[in-house]
Amino acid sequence: MKRITVINMKGGCGKTTIATNLASMLAALGRNTTLMDYDPQGSSIYWLKHRTQDVGEINGIAAYPANQAVIRSWRLQPPQNTDYVIVDTPAGLKGLDMIDQISGSDIILIPVLPSSIDTHATADFIRDLYLIAKVKTKNIRLCIVCNRVKPNTLSFHALERFLDVLDIPVIAKLRETQNYIKASECGLGIHELGSKSSEKDIEDWHQIVNWLDTERQSQCNL
Repeated sequence: MKRITVINMKGGCGKTTIATNLASMLAALGRNTTLMDYDPQGSSIYWLKHRTQDVGEINGIAAYPANQAVIRSWRLQPPQNTDYVIVDTPAGLKGLDMIDQISGSDIILIPVLPSSIDTHATADFIRDLYLIAKVKTKNIRLCIVCNRVKPNTLSFHALERFLDVLDIPVIAKLRETQNYIKASECGLGIHELGSKSSEKDIEDWHQIVNWLDTERQSQCNL
């Protein structure tokens, strides 16, 4: 079982969009997938409730408190046959809250937008992952997904310069498109829209899954 935590302390960077699309792509490829929602807004669980029976099945766990002080640990256990657990996280996690959120993760997937504010916030977050959460000593791999990219813009080129100095793989650069909004409204992943305009986006998601599968295989061979 591989646990992938989608996290960045900066809000609005597309954590839920990436978590839901990743879960749906993995499910469509036959991976037993659990989507775990720690965000009190419950957006991933809301999306999951809108899925129909003719698309890939995803197990959902609402991990955020709902009219109760503590969630029992047994409720947070994915099915034993789960291949991937995708964790959607709230914004603004720092210190002990951040450490607790990434506990047990195999991979931390960091969404980042091409803006100076997001770049600055992401730099601070990555610093905290290394210095406070000590992800290197825990053998947690980091990867980055650039989100809502507009190629050949100054903001995107600035983001590329920032990413070039990091020793963290950039596994995809997702373009800005209304297809993600259309898919989200129907409880679908972008690959499940069946539209001609989403073909390029589907290639990006296959690229992400291929990287995750390769990483999983390399860990199994250790």
